[in-house]
Amino acid sequence: MKQPSLRGRLALLSAALAGSALVGFALLSAGLTYQAKLERLDAQLSSRLLPLGRPADEEEPTNPETGLAQALGLPSQTAVAITLMDREGQVRYRSPWWPNAISGQEPWSAWPEAAKPFPPERDSRWRRSFNGPTLGPVTWPTREGRWRVVGRVTPLGRIMIAVSLQSLHQEMATLWRIYGLTIPGALALIAGGAWWFSGRALRPVDALSQTIAQVTAQGLHQRLPTAAIDQEFKTLITVFNAMLERLERSFHQASRFSGDAAHELKTPLAILRGELEQAVQQAEAGSPMQQTLSHLLEEVSRLSSIVRKLLLLSLADAGQISLRSEPVDINTLVQEQLEDVSLLTPELTVTVAWRKG
Repeated sequence: MKQPSLRGRLALLSAALAGSALVGFALLSAGLTYQAKLERLDAQLSSRLLPLGRPADEEEPTNPETGLAQALGLPSQTAVAITLMDREGQVRYRSPWWPNAISGQEPWSAWPEAAKPFPPERDSRWRRSFNGPTLGPVTWPTREGRWRVVGRVTPLGRIMIAVSLQSLHQEMATLWRIYGLTIPGALALIAGGAWWFSGRALRPVDALSQTIAQVTAQGLHQRLPTAAIDQEFKTLITVFNAMLERLERSFHQASRFSGDAAHELKTPLAILRGELEQAVQQAEAGSPMQQTLSHLLEEVSRLSSIVRKLLLLSLADAGQISLRSEPVDINTLVQEQLEDVSLLTPELTVTVAWRKG
């Protein structure tokens, strides 16, 4: 499996870290937002939870949910349900849409304060009776959804209000949809930015790679600038420049040595070859001495050829030989070789076939 590039790993790591931070922020902010909205609703319920007492000669209250829903900022009156009970535990009023899962007695069992005796009863004409402590709030799950329930014990009886949390959950769902749309875009933007910034940060490495690819015998003089390089790469480039300097010095020394050695060997070999040629001519024809001198002359000629090639290579490595390209007629070269073959081996028959392309 091919390992991803450093640039890709940096972009993925940045996106992963940013994604973790964004998801953590989304979870924390959503939880705090939900808790803040719930506490605000509880505070509004506590301030709106009045005894709703009435004189005995008045009719039963009608549609008190409408004003309460408007005061709480709820979308409809069906989001609020009210239950009023007298001191004997008889239900005097209950909203038609009161959740079936919340009976008139179950929430009171969860509130120990509800078991305390009723406060002293006031004048029957008194509309606002004793403002006792708020019981709850508690969240009650039902088939219709979750309800926030609060209650209060008054001299006239008990009052309980249930508020549907559906609108609050819809607001949180909208918030989660916003997070779901913005977080992937933010992650893509962060990954793209990390990819771009990592590319800029790794430019010295790319320049170093290009310089290394161009290092040849003629390119050892190249150096990378360190003026505008980040501190993290300056040491690497300084070491690389020092390595190129050592290589250039060593190569020049080796090339100079080979050139000097070839030049120094050229003169004594030429003298030795001349002496051997003269000795071969002076020796008796066909004698063992002449044959031995002839073999020595061949070896000296071969050694002279090696020295010439070595000198040529040293000059080529030092850049002292300039190459000149000229067009060559292949037909003429082949024709000359055919003529040489026919002169050297006339018994052979040579056939030439020219192929186009």
